[in-house]
Amino acid sequence: MKGKEEMLLQSPCLLFFIFRLLSLHWHLFWDPWPHPTSCMLCNTTVMVVALLHSSQHVEVPIPTPKKDEILLKLEASSLNPADWKIQKGMIRPFLPSRFPFVPVTDVAGEVVEIGPGVQGFKVGDKVVSKLKLLRGGGLAEYAVATTELTVKRPPEVTSAEAAGIPIAGLTALRALTKAGIKLDGSGPSADILITAASGGVGHYAVQLAKLGNAHVTATCGARNINLVKSLGADEVLDYKTPEGESLKSPSGRKYDYIIHCATGIRWSTFEACLSERGKVIDITSPTAMLTSVIKKMTFSKKSLVPLVLNPKGGDLEFMVELFKEGKLRTVIDSIFPLAKAEEAWAKSMDGHATGKIIVTLE
Repeated sequence: MKGKEEMLLQSPCLLFFIFRLLSLHWHLFWDPWPHPTSCMLCNTTVMVVALLHSSQHVEVPIPTPKKDEILLKLEASSLNPADWKIQKGMIRPFLPSRFPFVPVTDVAGEVVEIGPGVQGFKVGDKVVSKLKLLRGGGLAEYAVATTELTVKRPPEVTSAEAAGIPIAGLTALRALTKAGIKLDGSGPSADILITAASGGVGHYAVQLAKLGNAHVTATCGARNINLVKSLGADEVLDYKTPEGESLKSPSGRKYDYIIHCATGIRWSTFEACLSERGKVIDITSPTAMLTSVIKKMTFSKKSLVPLVLNPKGGDLEFMVELFKEGKLRTVIDSIFPLAKAEEAWAKSMDGHATGKIIVTLE
């Protein structure tokens, strides 16, 4: 039987319409949320639990790994927009199942305990992991991870770099793969636009696109233009200028693909910049699915493709290998200790981070 998370990911249109209905009337289906309690036991760990619109540091028992799970002593975690959207109740009633909830899924750390049936990992292994979305747990000293979404981290990759990869890196990889880009450079060159190219997903997408022999036009704020150029972008637009707002290539190119990582851009703006059969791969908009259906009904050759991430361990391993080979890097906006996780949280909610925001636990 497929797990809840997998079923939701494979039914994006159904999920969207159910979410719109229930998000307006969740109070009719949901019980009041419990308050957190502190457990003062001999084997305890500090974690940050999310309450609705707030957070709190508590001490709880160190979790025990079950079948095919491993216990990690965390060294670094990275924040994603989904983390604070969950805390603010924006994805209720689907996530979380209840408050309090320990947020964050992207982590790097050391294996300290092995659950039954685990193969391929041992105590002392350095790893990077994508924790289960339904469980979370990344803002803590210890967390339980599944082996299917955990890979070994080579010494060439720091814990902070590795923690940035899972959601942002795999989303960028999925977007480029959906565009048909061959990352070994063996495929034909394509003209690609990447919006919000200095953000978490965008900065990985620029690097991956260049590995795939693409001509990359990118948008970002003026302060990040040189950074995005250093990642490999061929043309960079300041999104606040008229040229940036129109998304038009300075060299007059039409885009075969647009990897859309920003918000607030109309389809008409994209359509004017696309090649005859160009596609917009949208990772941001909850209305992308509806727009996609409408474009198909009108038989338009230009299309919008909503992207839903279904992370796989093999893809995470592939990304880590690119880091080891020096072909990718994580741009780190800022690093906060766990004790100042609220500051990291506020910076993520501000929405103007350059690259990834990291919380360290070493």
